[in-house]
Amino acid sequence: MAPLAGDYGLVREAAIAVSDGQIAWVGPASKLPPDYADLDLRSFDGRLVTPALIDCHTHIVHGGNRAREFEMRLNGASYEEVARAGGGIVSTVGATRDASEADLLASALPRVDALIAQGVSVIEVKSGYGLDTETELKMLRVARALGKQRPVRIVTSFLGAHAVPKGMDADTYIDTVCVPTLEAAHAAGLVDAVDGFCEGIAFDTRQIARVFDKARTLGLPVKLHAEQLSHIGGTALAAKYGALSADHVEYATPADAAALAASGTVAVLLPGAFYTIHETQAPPVQAFRDHAVPMAVGTDWNPGSSPLGSILLAMNMACTLFRMTPAEALAGTTRNAARALGLTDCGVIAPGMRADLAIWNVSDPAELSYGIGINPLHTRIFGGAE
Repeated sequence: MAPLAGDYGLVREAAIAVSDGQIAWVGPASKLPPDYADLDLRSFDGRLVTPALIDCHTHIVHGGNRAREFEMRLNGASYEEVARAGGGIVSTVGATRDASEADLLASALPRVDALIAQGVSVIEVKSGYGLDTETELKMLRVARALGKQRPVRIVTSFLGAHAVPKGMDADTYIDTVCVPTLEAAHAAGLVDAVDGFCEGIAFDTRQIARVFDKARTLGLPVKLHAEQLSHIGGTALAAKYGALSADHVEYATPADAAALAASGTVAVLLPGAFYTIHETQAPPVQAFRDHAVPMAVGTDWNPGSSPLGSILLAMNMACTLFRMTPAEALAGTTRNAARALGLTDCGVIAPGMRADLAIWNVSDPAELSYGIGINPLHTRIFGGAE
């Protein structure tokens, strides 16, 4: 999956030398250097080995669920109508505020286990269901705890600018709650990146810019939910700030694609939300190709708009709904997903990278995107250990 390897960069009859949790060498087994001849040998009997997968966009720490809203949408209500009626993100806020830290951890661990079982080694986890200082910090502490209780890397994103709490206007919330909470979370070492929801039902570009300005002063990278339901300039804002990623981007334009290319920002495609809310406008995948914008794929696992717990199904959806190729989908859950998180030590099988690998009961990489509801994982190697 190296960027210049072409499609998958598949090496047949290959060998991978692993030492101290890192990849020391990779190539045809017939060319294995004699320096590695004394290492313990493990055969995977012709199975496919890929980098372990990366889910670069999730909201897996939360209280409650929104199955009732699922019913509402099936009865004709739009995602925006549900939100304006008091549902949507705000409805999860109450459940998350009411849940204890232990309860949030207990409910999130099975979600982590489900992703690990599909070959995932890195999971991004967002806050954003607190909308007050106490709960946002609680969510981020739970996210950190997930990485201590399971063999997986957790990358946290502070998503205080996710929704406007009831009874407060957006500007007041940004100034009196969101920014001070970001400062507190950063001081506690709980934040790896700063995110926001730039949309008509959430925050405009001016308000998000204030959050991003604070992130800059704290030395934190930014990313953004942009152009999911409409086009209000979020993608251009993300590019302006050199964001790690712009996520959703269904309503992005070719001009937005050019801006992302210039800033080196990854376009993260989230077909689970597109599917769940019956969206009809797909992201401009061809424009991203034309401008060489790296594309990542994530589950967006959340209780409302994307209750999707399968990274493999997200890959299939990216192909069937967005017309990505299987090679693009695998790049989107390996090297480009790593880039969307600012990680440089994973996502490809190459010397110096972490030995995070997934071994599959398949013979062709396209099978990973082809199957629907199928998990062909044989085993996962995390930091050199099964």
